[in-house]
Amino acid sequence: MHVPDGFFDAPTSIATGLIAAGAVGISLQRASREIRETGPALAGLTAAFVFAVQMVNFPVGAGTSGHLLGGALAAALVGPWTAVLVMSTVLLVQGLLFADGGLTALGTNITLMGLITVLVGYFVTRALLQVLPKRVGSVVPAATVGALVSVPVAALCFTGLYAVGGAVDIPLGKLATAMVGWHVLVGLGEAVITAAVLSAVVATRPDLVYAARHLQADLVLVDADGNSSTVSPDRPVAARPPGRSLGVGVAVTLLVAGVVSLFASAHPDGLEFVGAKLGFESAAKDSAVAGSPLADYGVSGIGNSHVSGALAGIIGVLVTIVVGLLIAKLASLRSARANADTTVS
Repeated sequence: MHVPDGFFDAPTSIATGLIAAGAVGISLQRASREIRETGPALAGLTAAFVFAVQMVNFPVGAGTSGHLLGGALAAALVGPWTAVLVMSTVLLVQGLLFADGGLTALGTNITLMGLITVLVGYFVTRALLQVLPKRVGSVVPAATVGALVSVPVAALCFTGLYAVGGAVDIPLGKLATAMVGWHVLVGLGEAVITAAVLSAVVATRPDLVYAARHLQADLVLVDADGNSSTVSPDRPVAARPPGRSLGVGVAVTLLVAGVVSLFASAHPDGLEFVGAKLGFESAAKDSAVAGSPLADYGVSGIGNSHVSGALAGIIGVLVTIVVGLLIAKLASLRSARANADTTVS
């Protein structure tokens, strides 16, 4: 659902840019507690994983495809405020390095994919956890439904924005029906991916799942010497070295970006498909960085498309990890500075 430049008029793009900037600013202030619990490394890895999986378009029928948006998954893993930063990191890297989504539309993309999907996915997850059995395993079905709902809601929000400032005059009823209809199918894929990822993490390291923390019993940890210790789930995750788990996560992420992405569907995604059918695709403009050496997820100068795509994916993962870590560290520093100022005053 990456919106290109040209789909919306300037006032709408400016408005969504301000919304996105405000959301990121608030998230930088409020994500510190989540980052203390999950650790900045997990935020960086989550951003990289979402980036990698978004490269893998899956077919949804009739010549169209979809890909993970990832807001609900990120919120379940690292918390809603950190998830906004994670998704903003992914969209920033995609827009600047890979010309995926317009630069003037960056605020729109952050609003739709980095804010709407996170908030809808997280609130649905939390609401379901209030009625599901109070155990860690309940996070998986709750977040799965949250992921499913978040995608068509984002599509409906796109329709609302288009009603305000769309570049081409088209019947809004048809736009809403097409966008929501196709993105319900994309949402099903989103739900499957979210369920698979969370099931794997919950089964191995439930302490790394933010949404599961209040559902956990005390954990018994065993070190390399065989010594065991009991740790309360209220203790920040950062104090429990994730070590090998993060290493496995990085390896899986690189595998997805460097290998699995090569088998992605070549069909247009839901937004592109609807744009072509309803006639507003022609309003799209090339990104200002369309000439980037990594544009369209390939490395310029490398003739072999498979090698080029794999290398671009790996570069994207590494860059996203670094940027995600830096943003998580920035959020932590802002919190530490604010606490220091409060103490001094």
